[in-house]
Amino acid sequence: MNPKRSRSVKLNDGHFMPVLGLGTAASEGVPKSKATEATKVAIDVGFRHIDSAYVYENEEEVGKAIREKIADGTVKREDIFYTTKLWSTFFRPELVRQALERSLKKLQLDYVDLFLIHLPIAMKPGEERLPKDASGKVILETVDLRDTWEALEKCKDAGLTKSIGVSNFNRKLLEMILNKPGLKYKPVCNQVRLCPWKLLYFLLFTPSFLISAAKVECHPYLNQSKLLEFCKSKDIVLVAYSALGTQRDPSWVDKDSPVLLEDPTLNAIAKKHNRSAAQVALRYQVQREVVVLAKSFIEKRIKENFQCC
Repeated sequence: MNPKRSRSVKLNDGHFMPVLGLGTAASEGVPKSKATEATKVAIDVGFRHIDSAYVYENEEEVGKAIREKIADGTVKREDIFYTTKLWSTFFRPELVRQALERSLKKLQLDYVDLFLIHLPIAMKPGEERLPKDASGKVILETVDLRDTWEALEKCKDAGLTKSIGVSNFNRKLLEMILNKPGLKYKPVCNQVRLCPWKLLYFLLFTPSFLISAAKVECHPYLNQSKLLEFCKSKDIVLVAYSALGTQRDPSWVDKDSPVLLEDPTLNAIAKKHNRSAAQVALRYQVQREVVVLAKSFIEKRIKENFQCC
């Protein structure tokens, strides 16, 4: 990764991560082809950081876009910083490498730049994203995350990923990894997000400290200042998802809750600087030394989001 090609932050393992990335998680009903189109537009605009995950079920489409942009000479592979994530049904140590190899096969790439533990919650292994019992409850299982982390370290040593990190971890969980006996590599980042798969349904059946870890988002209404301070103290980059506000799913978001991009203060700042509210919200994170992911499948917004930096 050439840090001169885009504004980047140096990770604790020496690699560089662009401060602005494209998020590719899509709502239900969005055609998978949109991920290909959006990724190609984003690369053409200047994005070099692309974020996806096994559970998004769009890595074939995202990989296709990356390969096409390499083939037409727009970028080289080393110009792209690609992130994927270990889904909860692959937390057993013997399944971790298999999961990453699945993603690589879909992407048709030799390596990823970043491999994250997607959620600090293990589920029953199998082909189902959300394995459920006869009563409809998600089937969880007990796996020591420190053992899972050790398997990620082996993936890094094998050259399948350049860096490894976590997602949706709170301070207690980060400390558990950092204090692991024999720790070889620290997490380079903690990506904080509100997951799009209606996780609140099954989080009701998990221990309370895991619930708090799996509901992390980062934007001006919830700026995660304490978590950011802790991560900085440990040389762990905070990566913000839901940076433009939480998804407004009516099944769990109050319809009367404020809409971030309609906030009067945010819009006043945007008007003063001839910018959009979204650009101000994204720039807010960058100025706090937070890497930020902006999700959109609309060409105009992708271009606008990139101009925040």
